[in-house]
Amino acid sequence: MEEITRLGRCTLCEAMCGLRITTSGDRVVDIRGDEDDVLSAGHLCPKALALADLREDPDRLRAPVRRTADGWREISWEEAFDLVADGLARLRRRHGADSVALYLGNPVTHSLGAMTHAPAFASLLGTRNRFSASSVDQLPHQLVARLLYGNQWLLPIPDLDRTDYFLVFGANPAVSNGSLMSAPGIGRRIRALLARGGTMVLFDPRRTETARLGGEHHFVRPGTDAALILGMVRVILEEGLARPATYVDGLDEVRDVLTPFTPERVEAVCGVEPGTVRRVARGFATARSAACYGRMGVSTQRFGTLCQWGVQLLNIVTGNLDRPGGTLFTRPAVDPIRTRQIDPGRQGRWRSRVRALPEFGGELPVAVLTEEIRTPGPGQVRGLLTVAGNPVLSTPGGPALDEALAGLDFMASVDFYVNETTRHADVILPPTEPLERDHYDLIFHLLAVRDTARYVPAVFPRQPGARHEWEIFRELGRRYERLIRSRPWRAALMLRMRPEHIVDLGLRTGPYRLSLARLRRHPHGLDLGPLRPSLPRRLQTPRKRVPAAPPPLIAAVRAAAAELLEPPGGLLLIGRRHLRSNNSWMHNSARLVKGKPRHHLLMHPADMAARELADGDLVTVTSPTGELTVQIGTGHDLMPGTVSLPHGYGHDLPGVRLPVARQVPGANVNALTDPAHLDQVSGTAVLNGVPVTVERHR
Repeated sequence: MEEITRLGRCTLCEAMCGLRITTSGDRVVDIRGDEDDVLSAGHLCPKALALADLREDPDRLRAPVRRTADGWREISWEEAFDLVADGLARLRRRHGADSVALYLGNPVTHSLGAMTHAPAFASLLGTRNRFSASSVDQLPHQLVARLLYGNQWLLPIPDLDRTDYFLVFGANPAVSNGSLMSAPGIGRRIRALLARGGTMVLFDPRRTETARLGGEHHFVRPGTDAALILGMVRVILEEGLARPATYVDGLDEVRDVLTPFTPERVEAVCGVEPGTVRRVARGFATARSAACYGRMGVSTQRFGTLCQWGVQLLNIVTGNLDRPGGTLFTRPAVDPIRTRQIDPGRQGRWRSRVRALPEFGGELPVAVLTEEIRTPGPGQVRGLLTVAGNPVLSTPGGPALDEALAGLDFMASVDFYVNETTRHADVILPPTEPLERDHYDLIFHLLAVRDTARYVPAVFPRQPGARHEWEIFRELGRRYERLIRSRPWRAALMLRMRPEHIVDLGLRTGPYRLSLARLRRHPHGLDLGPLRPSLPRRLQTPRKRVPAAPPPLIAAVRAAAAELLEPPGGLLLIGRRHLRSNNSWMHNSARLVKGKPRHHLLMHPADMAARELADGDLVTVTSPTGELTVQIGTGHDLMPGTVSLPHGYGHDLPGVRLPVARQVPGANVNALTDPAHLDQVSGTAVLNGVPVTVERHR
């Protein structure tokens, strides 16, 4: 059969890498990077090969299934739609709209049809119990963006290709490809930075793959980054090195609240020498251009929001916000901020029923989901719809959530696997796989290191009878509307539009006045240029000014000053990313899980010797809220007193239909995390800096 090479896009992480996919009939023969792609320029990581594995995986659901006493039974789409619409509507009629919860997983942002239609269906449900993966790891970024710049998606992006100084806290972009900073080929970009005489400085409890690219690395105790970052801001302000823009307000108040964060006190907390704190702060402030970036390691800790505020302050006070080579806002071809198609990030319009935690951007922290299911009373969650998510493995207190899901009155999932979460569903509706869908990145162009636009047609026609995600939500919406006898016009309109029409409308009304037809004439994408200064006009704040001292953050520092400056003790747990994995998605791909095992708890050699442990030993890890058993390995790149365990493992639960993943050893790290222990401002899960003990398993 003739081989044909088609262009595609990898949708398995945030990098948006362009692909050349060679096909023969309905099979993938080869996947390579598209060297002509205007953003990725041929970059490819191992995850892209899993697109072929996903397409061919015999464990992927191709038709809707219903859970019965005798196991899963394949059913028609008509029956599946009726079961789900009836189940959700029945709960609403009996117990109110809030009795149904919705959880949107990370892959939703990687699918055009899910991005356009899942939020519309969520509006139709009318529930306040909306959750997503955002409150697992990124709400601090979004909340700080809302407070400083007026919109949760106005996230300044490091101008990596032009900067002279790249300062990194708790991030490993060489593995993540730049989370909340879409930067395909970031290794190449960092090497170019160093080759042109630039500087990269990283602070992390582990000498990561990014640190190994070069530059300067310093250990910092897990969970203490806020003190370190705010201490650097203090140095810059106290030494007269601040050069803020004229539209910045509140730096006197910032200087006042940061008075206790001297380099000497920071050292006692973080383990970073005062001389290093001062030298790095001065170097960053006096560089010709500089960009500060922090990600998972600093977002998923007790003071994650203060960390992200500190990151933004470093860029603001040094004048590097909105400067070429500093951090700038993107100008995407489809701009949902400009057209007000996304929630700007309002907070506190309602609160969770049990713990009274505030919503943000229309969502509650996912850490409250278990208690909302388990706690009786008006508004109790009795039903759940999950979309491309696996919160049993990805959210704090996963085992408790697993137990709670078993007690729901009704659950449905839009997913193509029976995983640790969807095994509890009454009905699973599987969408088409990625290579069968047209694609445009609505979110990641907001976060890219360069402005580009690319529309990618499906590589393969969908299989007979298959449904796209947008078609699933459209049909569910039609039947649900009829049952509840309600028709919210905005949601109904969105559900009836096709994704490509929404993209075309967004392109035509966007800043470049493009169209889908024009993008189709540029199959490798349109290069719209480097990031450009856009402030203050791009700001969504009153009077187009940056309030550097938002009252909620100033109050948070004052309230937590003693805790921020209190040195932690004992072993502290951090997470770990792997290039061949993305959360819990990739473990059913044999080619990605083969090779050296990556599931181990890593520990510094001195800490292992003190406990008489050796590589491969089975250990029990205990936190204040749970325990697990896992193999241990030597972590030569770890700071003493730190242990590291990757997330997304633990596929051995009954009923999981992932035979390759089930053979992958490892434990669910969220058995150790506590849903009650959250970032004090945003409600984000605390996954790093968790105190644990480790002993030989008996």
